Amino acid sequence: MLYIVVTPIGNLGDITYRAVEVLKKADIILCEDTRHSAVLLSRYGITAPTRAYEKFSEARVADRIADELAAGKEIALISDAGTPLISDPGKILVDRLRERGLPYTVVGSGCAAISALILSGADTSSFCFVGFLPEKRADRERAMKKFADMQCTLVFYVAPHDIAETVAYLGETLGARKACLVREISKLYEESIRFTLPDLPENVTLKGEMVLVVDGAEKSAPYAELDVKAHYEKYVAEGLSDKEALKAVARDRGVSKSEIYAQIKRK
Repeated sequence: MLYIVVTPIGNLGDITYRAVEVLKKADIILCEDTRHSAVLLSRYGITAPTRAYEKFSEARVADRIADELAAGKEIALISDAGTPLISDPGKILVDRLRERGLPYTVVGSGCAAISALILSGADTSSFCFVGFLPEKRADRERAMKKFADMQCTLVFYVAPHDIAETVAYLGETLGARKACLVREISKLYEESIRFTLPDLPENVTLKGEMVLVVDGAEKSAPYAELDVKAHYEKYVAEGLSDKEALKAVARDRGVSKSEIYAQIKRK
């Protein structure tokens, strides 16, 4: 198991009992900066071996760490302060563990939204906390106008008896986005159920506290609603050369430059 451990952002006393226990029992503690973390670890008599885990080297070492977890090691991940993955290292490792079906959990967080965001495997670089949606549909629609086009990850609180209706509504409003229902955070039956809106799996246990994490809107390509020639001419008008404009249109539309060139010449 990989334990993503939340550490104090200032006062070293702001750490949970469980976080200390996990760090004491770990075979390895991955630290953003081992020298910085040594102060906290010394305060609580934590003597587990430490290893640097820096943002720039994440991709290079992720497979090695995953191999160690697969071999049965207990590994903890901490950042210099606060919560790993939230503007701190860890996302690449979590992605690799998800690809390989290896387990991970969050320890020491007092916020369900942040814990669920990490457990979901969604993009943590930017996110928006939506909370509970209003009960009345008209109020929901007014609220969702603020969030529907956001390109950041959306985090919803949802009650078990409302989950089916909420998922159906979000599927209707947001379209077929990837989502993750996270339930029973830090408890015995902690679970992260990944699916695509609105297709919530039928075997989901609708009990306990729940958080729904949904991918943000896809970035719309500029001028993509125009026909190909008008799209091309917009870029030329902005000062791009013919070659640069062709390349930009091809990128926006996900096709080759030769295909764009052929379409422009036909018009």
